[in-house]
Amino acid sequence: MSDSSTYTPPRVWTFKQGNGGRFASINRPVAGATHDKTLPVGRHPFQLYSLGTPNGVKVTVMLEELLAAGHAGADYDAWLIRIDEGDQFGSGFVEVNPNSKIPALVDRSGAEPIRVFESGAILVHLAEKFGAFLPTEPAARAECLSWLFWQMGSAPFLGGGFGHFYAYAPVKIEYAIDRYAMEVKRQLDVLDRRLAEAVFVAGDTYTIADMAIWPWYGQLVLGSLYGAAEFLQVQQYHHVLRWARELEAREPVRRGRRVNRTFGDPALQLPERHDASDFDRPAPAQS
Repeated sequence: MSDSSTYTPPRVWTFKQGNGGRFASINRPVAGATHDKTLPVGRHPFQLYSLGTPNGVKVTVMLEELLAAGHAGADYDAWLIRIDEGDQFGSGFVEVNPNSKIPALVDRSGAEPIRVFESGAILVHLAEKFGAFLPTEPAARAECLSWLFWQMGSAPFLGGGFGHFYAYAPVKIEYAIDRYAMEVKRQLDVLDRRLAEAVFVAGDTYTIADMAIWPWYGQLVLGSLYGAAEFLQVQQYHHVLRWARELEAREPVRRGRRVNRTFGDPALQLPERHDASDFDRPAPAQS
């Protein structure tokens, strides 16, 4: 690896095996399957293939919120996709999501299975299917979708930018960390200003915009993401903290946060979910 202070890009970039720090073993510049592997299918209408990262948590929170609201048809099986082991490059997963990213959903509630990939698309699909958590009045709907897509466009700066260089990169590069820290703080300020004038992100009603934003920015200010709360001085974002704590206290959020989780506090881990009673099982033993 070159010293970042002296590196000059070559005329043509070439892939170096092992480049990428913690995720070097799964990073590659091409798409497609690396091996044959059929995805499992459970008994519920929705089959989720995911991991308990912020993007995965969005969808499990949504499904748990739907079930808590009485939508029994939203029951689901959540299968674990271990991205550090390359499960996302199995042929079955690639058929559901050609981009090989979690989460991926198969809606089997109708005559033919429907694949849905990208977390924002999954949230909209479920909201429209059940008529929940997405306003129907045009102005309110536009506000909700605007904040949903704000999150989809902003999260790569938080996760792939700040999170990577601050927590995962094999070397600490001051310029990269400063650049992305500045942008994350700007985004937190955008959110803080919005939540100073509204109870929830899209207004007075809890929506899929909150479910999309909380796993990233809510967990960040609560100290559960990248260990960066002190570094980013999150205590100054009073309105974001108020909102983050209120959502954290919701039972469906607490449940959704556990699904497909394989890290952190063992009591919060539920690697797979196939029935509501799974939440009552003892935490997995730690090796």
